Amino acid sequence: MATPESEEGVSATIADESLDSEEFFEKYPTYEDYLDAQITAKDTFYLGGSDLARQLVELGCRRGEVLSREEFKEKRETAEREQRRRLQSMVKVLASADKDLTAFPMLRHLAAREEMARNGKIASIIFIRDRNAKGQEISGYIDYGHRLKTENFDAYFSS
Repeated sequence: MATPESEEGVSATIADESLDSEEFFEKYPTYEDYLDAQITAKDTFYLGGSDLARQLVELGCRRGEVLSREEFKEKRETAEREQRRRLQSMVKVLASADKDLTAFPMLRHLAAREEMARNGKIASIIFIRDRNAKGQEISGYIDYGHRLKTENFDAYFSS
């Protein structure tokens, strides 16, 4: 009776948990693929097939932490939502694109920072100070990056 030598799937749970979600689901499109990656040739040899080995892995009879079917499904849904969000944010056109801002120095400087502020590479805080009709000073701070994400800035850049 020959025994298999390979132990390739033993560390699949620990190593694959460190993959980001996109890589994880490219490597394991289904829950069964995820379980199969943790089954060794020795397991299938001694258990007589991959079905029983898969059940044992799912029950947690292997080393390391194994995602349950529900956890796998939740992780997949979260990854899909994150991917959709990333794709939607990539499609957004800059509010300052194709606008003539030569007569408006403040808007020109905001336009120069818009892409970096949208992507979170730079933080810009705008301080505004004015006086009301009674002569009282009114001031406030605006987080430019946050406002770009939550509001439509086309109206500010149109002259």
